Amino acid sequence: MLTARGLTRLLCRIDDQSLKAIPQQGPLILACNHINGIELAVVFPRLHPRIFSGYAKSETWDNPILGPIFDIWEIIPIQRGQPDITALRQGLQVLADGKILAITPEGTRSGDGRLQQGHPGVVMLALHSGAPILPMVYYGNELFYKNMRRMRRTDFHIRVGKPFKIEIPGKVTTEMRRKITDEIMYQMALLLPPQNRGYYSDVSAASSEFILEWRER
Repeated sequence: MLTARGLTRLLCRIDDQSLKAIPQQGPLILACNHINGIELAVVFPRLHPRIFSGYAKSETWDNPILGPIFDIWEIIPIQRGQPDITALRQGLQVLADGKILAITPEGTRSGDGRLQQGHPGVVMLALHSGAPILPMVYYGNELFYKNMRRMRRTDFHIRVGKPFKIEIPGKVTTEMRRKITDEIMYQMALLLPPQNRGYYSDVSAASSEFILEWRER
C-alpha cells in the first residue's frame, strides 16, 4: 500500500482531505463514480486501516497482472449485463463482516469524467444488507492519460458526502428501484463540479424521497 501511495503521489496532486469523513467502523457501501483505472490505486490504499472490497468486471481476471492483484485485494468479479447472484451474495458477505464495499453504479468507466446513468444493483445491496450508503466521487483524473503523455502531474480531487440509508415504505417495485438509484446518483452529482455531472446535470430534479440521513454511532 505504501508503494501505491508513493507512486500515485508522484503522478498526481491528490486532494484527499475529504477521506477523513469516512466512518472508521461498521459496514459501509461506497457509491463511487468511475472514470478510469487510476482511481483504485489512488483512493483505496488511502482507506487503510479500514478493510474494503469492491467489484470489477470478470474479464479483468484474464489479465495475468491485474487478476492476481485483484485477488490479493479481495475484489469481487462480476458478470456485466446480467444479474449476478454470486457476486451479490459475496458483496453482502463483505458487508455482514463489517467491511467497506465499493460499488460503481454506472457499471463502467466514463473516460470523460461525466456521470452516466446509474444501475439499480446498489439499491439491492443496500436493501438486503441494511448498510448505509456513502457517496464518494473523484474528478480531474479524466485528464490523467493526457497529462501522462505530456509528462505532467494530474490534479486528483476526492469528495465524500454524507452517509444515508434507504427507507422503503412497502413493496419495492421496478419503478421505485429506478427512482432510488437516481436519488443516489444525484447525491454523487451534487459533490461534482457542474461540468462533471453528466446525465445528472439538472440537480434541481434531485429528490430524497427514499433516503434517510444516517449518523455513525
